[in-house]
Amino acid sequence: MTKPIVVTGTDTGIGKTIFSAALTQALAATYWKPVQSGLEEETDTQAVIRLTGCKTLPETYRLQVPASPHFSAEAEDVLIDTESLALPQVDGSLVVEGAGGLMVPLTRETLYVDLFRKWQAPIVLCARTGLGTINHSLLSIEALRTRGCNLLGIVFIGEEVADSERTIAEYAGVKKLGRLPLLQQITPETIRTAFAENFRLEDFCLQNGENA
Repeated sequence: MTKPIVVTGTDTGIGKTIFSAALTQALAATYWKPVQSGLEEETDTQAVIRLTGCKTLPETYRLQVPASPHFSAEAEDVLIDTESLALPQVDGSLVVEGAGGLMVPLTRETLYVDLFRKWQAPIVLCARTGLGTINHSLLSIEALRTRGCNLLGIVFIGEEVADSERTIAEYAGVKKLGRLPLLQQITPETIRTAFAENFRLEDFCLQNGENA
């Protein structure tokens, strides 16, 4: 039976692929990135393979242009069929990583958050700890709740900023799942240690969302 967890973020480039790799490794899960935009550098799937050795599924769409999926697809005359992006069935846990933030368009009609609402899988929201994170995080949480998505909790990435982290968790009434610190070296060993020291694995195994 598939036990999916969706990893999304408040913005792009905040480290959610590193967290996704750490979570995939900790759960001995299968990893899936539905849409990859940009192929010149190491893709997110390739990074997860390098960092975990865990099983991965091929992206449903691989787009050359490093931009929002809707723009990349249009530039390459590709039609993204959101009906083809159903959660795959695997044995055990499945970690699914979105692209950028919640409001990133997949097509001219569909945002990533619309896909998440359809899936109704538990969602982990990754947020940076730097300036601006309170606004970005609270807006993202509101967007998820407004659409009836299943928010498991929030993960912070970066150096500790205790007041911002506490303010977001308390103001939104969301569970803080932990904080992934900045790592000098990103290797299978360092992400394994960082996850073990900063998170409780059982928080990601309940699969019951924020009202558990």
